[in-house]
Amino acid sequence: MAEIFMYNIAESVLKKLGSLAVQEVILAWGLEADCEKLEEVLSTIKAVLLDAEQKQVKNHRIQDWLGKLRDVLCAAEDVLDDFECEALRRQVAANQGSTSRKVRGFFSSSNPVAFRLRMGHKIKKIRERIVEIASLKSSFELTEGVHDTSVEIREREMTHSFVHAEDVIGREADKEIIIEHLTENPSNGESLSVIPIVGIGGLGKTALAKLVYNDERVERYFELKMWICVSDDFNIKKLMEKIIKSAINSTTFGENYSSLELDQLQRVMREQISEKKYFLVLDDVWNDDRTKWNELKELLRGCAYGSKIMVTTRSKVVASIVGTAPAYNLSGLPDDKCLSLFLRCAFNEGQEKLYPNLVKIGSEIVKKCGGVPLAVRTVGTQLFLKTDEADWNLVKESDIWELDQNPNDILPALRISYQQLPSYLKQCFASCSVFPKDYEFNSLKLIQFWMAHGLLQSPDQVQLPEYLGLKYLKELFSRCFFQDIEDCSFYFVFKMHDLVHDLAQSVAQRESLIPKSGRHYSCKRVRHLTFFDPEVLSKDPRKLFHDLDHVQTILIAGVSKSLAQVCISGFQNLRVLDLAWSTFEVLPRSIGTLKHLRYLDLTNNVKIRRLPSSICNLQSLQTLILSGCEELEGLPRNMKCMISLSFLWITAKLRFLPSNRIGCLQSLRTLGIGGCGNLEHLFDDMIGLNLIALRTLVVGGCRNLIYLPHDIKYLTALENLTIATCENLDLLIDGNVVDNEHCGFKLKTLSLHELPLLVALPRWLLQWSACSLESIAIWRCHNLVMLPEWLQDFISLQKLDILGCPGLSSLPIGLHRLTSLRKLTVEDCPALAESCNPETGKDWPQIAHVSEIYLDGIKI
Repeated sequence: MAEIFMYNIAESVLKKLGSLAVQEVILAWGLEADCEKLEEVLSTIKAVLLDAEQKQVKNHRIQDWLGKLRDVLCAAEDVLDDFECEALRRQVAANQGSTSRKVRGFFSSSNPVAFRLRMGHKIKKIRERIVEIASLKSSFELTEGVHDTSVEIREREMTHSFVHAEDVIGREADKEIIIEHLTENPSNGESLSVIPIVGIGGLGKTALAKLVYNDERVERYFELKMWICVSDDFNIKKLMEKIIKSAINSTTFGENYSSLELDQLQRVMREQISEKKYFLVLDDVWNDDRTKWNELKELLRGCAYGSKIMVTTRSKVVASIVGTAPAYNLSGLPDDKCLSLFLRCAFNEGQEKLYPNLVKIGSEIVKKCGGVPLAVRTVGTQLFLKTDEADWNLVKESDIWELDQNPNDILPALRISYQQLPSYLKQCFASCSVFPKDYEFNSLKLIQFWMAHGLLQSPDQVQLPEYLGLKYLKELFSRCFFQDIEDCSFYFVFKMHDLVHDLAQSVAQRESLIPKSGRHYSCKRVRHLTFFDPEVLSKDPRKLFHDLDHVQTILIAGVSKSLAQVCISGFQNLRVLDLAWSTFEVLPRSIGTLKHLRYLDLTNNVKIRRLPSSICNLQSLQTLILSGCEELEGLPRNMKCMISLSFLWITAKLRFLPSNRIGCLQSLRTLGIGGCGNLEHLFDDMIGLNLIALRTLVVGGCRNLIYLPHDIKYLTALENLTIATCENLDLLIDGNVVDNEHCGFKLKTLSLHELPLLVALPRWLLQWSACSLESIAIWRCHNLVMLPEWLQDFISLQKLDILGCPGLSSLPIGLHRLTSLRKLTVEDCPALAESCNPETGKDWPQIAHVSEIYLDGIKI
C-alpha cells in the first residue's frame, strides 16, 4: 500500500520557484527561461495529482508514473534548496558587510562559475525530464481537482477519542479473571510465575493490562510494580535498563545508567528486585527465541515468593515459550459492546439519539470491524461531527473491507481511516514511520521534524509553522492515530499503536527504512534511515550506507565520533540528523558542509564539550537541540550567522547566556534552557538582545538561578513562558512591583512547575497580559498559598490547571467574571478540591459557569 504524496511535493517545488530568495538567484544566474518552463509544466501536472493519488492504489501504471515524477521533483527540490542556500549565504555576507573568508559560506571550496554552470545544467535536465513525464499524463484520464488546505480541528475532550483505561468497554470480566490469577499463590511452588495474554493486534491487550496494573488490589498485593514496552527489540541490555528505570521510577535514567556494562546492570537490577514480591508487565513481546527468554528470566529471579510477570503478545508460540501458567486468550468484543464504543467516538455524549439513521449505519460498520476495539475506535473518530449519511455510507461500502486479510495484515478500518485524511495530514502521518515502534514522541520535536522536511506549508504564509504543526498534530490526535497522550503543559508526549505504525510503514515503505541485522535491502529510493539495532551498527558503516544517494534523514542513537563522521561525509543532502545519546566529545568539523541541514539533535551527549565553529556555516539550520549536553562549555562566536535558527534547546556549563551569540538570533522563536546548573543570569545584557521573534521561552532545572530580571519585558514578542524546577528562583525577589512602562510582552500561556519559593503569582510578570493570557498551569508548587484577586482581570483566560499545590485552599474572589474560562483542572490539592465541590464547596458559585471541570481526574 505504498503511497506517493505528489501533490504536496509539487506544491512545495512551485513555492520554492516563486520565492523571492530563489528568484534572486535565478535572475543573477540567468536561468529564467528554464525555470519558467519548469513552473508552467509542473502547474499543469499538479492540477491532476489529487486524482492520481487516489487512483494509484488500484492502478500500478499511475503509481509508477508518480514514482518517476517524485524522483525528478525531489531532484528539483535539492537544486532549489541549493539556490536557497546561496541566497542565505549572500544575506549573511551582506549582514557582515564583506565577503570575507569567514562568511563566504558553503561554496568557498568550489569555483563559483563552475558551480553556477553545474546548477544551470541540472535545472535544464530536470525541466526536460518533467516535460517528458508530463506528456504521459493524458493516457491516464485524470481529472483536475482543487486541494482543500484548511485544517479541520474537531473539538472534543482529548481523553474521549482514546477511551482511557477507566472508559474501556466490555473487559471487566477479563480483568477480574486475570487479577484472580495474579493474586493467587502459584500451584507449582515457584517464586516467579509468568502469565501470557494472547490476542490479535488491536484487541486491547495493552489496555486490559493497564486496567489490571492500576487496580488497587494489585497495588496492595505487590511490593513493586514495573511496566516495560518490549516490541520487536528483545535486547537484554536495553530491557534491563528499562526495568531499572521503571523500578526506581526515574526520569533521569539515561544520565545515571546508560553507560554501565552488562554485569553492572545485572547487579543494579537485582538490587531493585531482590526479596521483593514484584509485578512486571512485558508489553507486546515478539521474541520467540527460548534462549534469550531464559536469559532474561534467570536475571529476574531472586524475588520474593508470589512475584508475577504478565506478558502481552500476538503470538501463541511466544506464549507457549514464556508461560508457566496457561495463556489467557483474549477474544473480540461482542457487537453490542463494539457499538457502544463506536457511538462514544462518533458522537458527543447523547447526540446519537438525534441521528437514528446514522446509528443504524454505524451498527453495520461495527460488524465489519471483527470485534477489534482499535478498528471500532479509529473508524468512529473519523466520523465524529459528520452528520451526512453519504459520509457514513462511503465508509460502510468501501472496497477495502473486502480485501483478503491475513491475521497480521493491517486492519481494513485503519486503511479506511487513513484514506479519509487530507493530503497534508497523510504526509505528516507517513513521516512517523521513521521512528521505531513504541517510540515516545515529543510534540515539540515532531513538529520541528515536520518543519525540517517542509511539511508545514501555511497557505496564507501568515501562520507560523509551529502553530500549524500543532493544529496538524491535534487533528491526528482527534482521529485516533496516536495514543497514550499526556499533556505536559507546554508540550505533549504520546505513542503510536504498533498496528498504526505498521500502517505508516506500509504507506511510506519506498522511502523509510529501519534496517535489521541479517537482512538485505534495496535502498535506491530510501530517503529516511533509522538505526536502533546495535548489531546493524557494529558492521562496517561504509558498506552499510552504500548506494544511498538521496537520504534526507538519519536517526541513529549512541554513535561514536567516527560513525558521526561517516554520516556527515556520506550524506550531503541531509535535512535531519539525530545523533541523540552519542558519546563523542567534539562534533566533527565537517558538520559545516551539510548545507541543507535543518534539524540537528545532540540530546543527552554527556561527553560533548564544544561545538566546532564550522557549525555556524549551517545557514539553513532551523532546529538545534543540545538538551542534556551537561559538559558543554560554551557556544561558538559566530552564531549570528545561523540566520535561519528558530528553535534552540540548550544545556551548558554557562553562568549566563551570551547576548552576542544567542542574543543575536533574529529568527529564534523557541528557546529552551534546561539543566544549566551553573546559570545565574539569563543573559549578560537583556537590553541589548535582538531576539525580536522569540515567542516561547522555557527555563528549567537551573538550580543557581535566583531571579528573573525585569528587563525580560524587552522580549516583546514573547507569548509562551514556562519556568520549572528552579529550586532557588524567587519570582518576587524584586518585590511585586508594577512597571508603568507600556512596553512588555503579552503572554498567551504561563506554566510554573516545581518552584518551591513560589508563594504568590508575580504580578510584574503578567501585568501586560491581562487581555491576552489564555492558559495558566501551576504544578507542584507546594508553598503557593493563594491566588491573587487581580486574576479576575484576565478576561481572556480559557484554561486553568492547578496540580499538586496542597497549600491552596480557595479560589480568588471574582473568578465568575472570567466568562472565557472553559476548563478548570484541580488535582492533588485536597483543600482546594473540597472548596470546588459542586454540592458543598464555597467556591462552586465562582466556577459553575465553566464547561469542563476536573477534580482529581473526575469530570464534574
